[in-house]
Order: sequence, then structure tokens, then C-alpha cells
Amino acid sequence: MEEIRRLLDWEERHRRLVARIAVALGVTLVVDLVGAVLIYRFEHGVAGGKIEGFDDALFFSTVQLLTVSSQLPNPLTGAGRIVDVVLELWAIVVVAGIAGSFSAFFLSADRS
Repeated sequence: MEEIRRLLDWEERHRRLVARIAVALGVTLVVDLVGAVLIYRFEHGVAGGKIEGFDDALFFSTVQLLTVSSQLPNPLTGAGRIVDVVLELWAIVVVAGIAGSFSAFFLSADRS
């Protein structure tokens, strides 16, 4: 019963976890849009590339953030590759940060 009661209590640690996830999600959406704009700028119209419109660039950027991979043969330009690496690094940092937030959330519950 104690564990069920603890699940239903909304404490400061819950607010902190939700805030951390919301900040990570919000900043990631901005990174996604900026990455899409940059990928479109650098890769649109490049011979052999598949970025034909902004929707392709947004798809590429979003997939890089979600899976750190894409079936598109991009980026082909040096600047596009730099953007790609930054997107992948961001994804890894955010996943690690959110995992740490969950860890802190559960550890704080064990201490109380």
C-alpha cells in the first residue's frame, strides 16, 4: 500500500522531473528546427542529395535526433556533415541527461 500511495503523491521531485523533461523537449524542438533550416540551406540542390524541400530537411533533422541515423544519403557537404554531427551529439546528451533526471527522481524517492 505504501508504494501505491507514493505513486499517487505529487511532490517537488515530480515537478522537477517534469520541468527537466519539458525543458529538454522544448530546446530539442528548437534544435530540430534550426538543424532543419541549416540542412536545407547546405544540402538543398546538391547533386546526388535527397533534400529537395524543407520537409525533407525537417525529416532528416528529426530522424537524426530520434534515432541518430537516416536512410537519406545526406549530408554530402562539409557544413551539412557538421550540422549532422551536432544533431547526433545533442541527441546523445539529451538522452543521457533525461536518464540522469530519472535516476535522480528515483533516488530522491528512496531517500525519503
